[in-house]
Amino acid sequence: MDYNQFKKRYAASGRDISRTVFLKNQGVIRIKKEKTAVINLDKIFAAVFSITYTKGYQAMSMRDLSLKTGMSLGALYAYFPGKDELLAIMQTQAQAMVRGTLEEFSNAQDNPLEKLRAVVKAHIFLSELFRPWFYFTFMEARNLTSKGFDAVKSIEEHTQKILSDILVAGEKACVFKPGNHDLTACMIKAMQQEWYLKRWKYTKQKISVDQFAAHVLEMVEGFCLAPSCENI
Repeated sequence: MDYNQFKKRYAASGRDISRTVFLKNQGVIRIKKEKTAVINLDKIFAAVFSITYTKGYQAMSMRDLSLKTGMSLGALYAYFPGKDELLAIMQTQAQAMVRGTLEEFSNAQDNPLEKLRAVVKAHIFLSELFRPWFYFTFMEARNLTSKGFDAVKSIEEHTQKILSDILVAGEKACVFKPGNHDLTACMIKAMQQEWYLKRWKYTKQKISVDQFAAHVLEMVEGFCLAPSCENI
């Protein structure tokens, strides 16, 4: 699976994310017309990414958001009660998107090695497709309320467990060698995060997302594969 194949299979867009947010948060969003709500959520999310990229979420004011979106303050408050709630909604949606995608690609494979390859690539490719979401959620997690941070941390731990469970199953099948699979999963996550957090390094080297994913997998497999499986 390369990046173009992933895009065709995933077939999602920013508009799809906004629709999901609308459907999941109808108890908070006071706008009842889906088409209107989705269009405006698109505007809100794009404005948040643009503003916070330069000044951070804490420094962003509701007036900044109003000016960037062209929506009145009253209109914005129809979508969320305040900045804390908006941040929690965006964080929860981003993490749930990652969890759902990784589970989908993991469940499509039976062999532990193919599962690992699919999940590692899916995470990197998804972060390429929705880089603003990934960058924002990583950088702004520190600004969540305690309750919001606990919810996001729980989802993050779940996505990491997908990796460690694959490694554990692979060890039992004699595909992966014994080791600290929780720690290995943490290190894989860190390598995946490199792609969207420090893109400038790879742009300078003219490294494509496919090349990056292949290199990460080469390193992971070199470390994890049992000696009898190294030629798979």
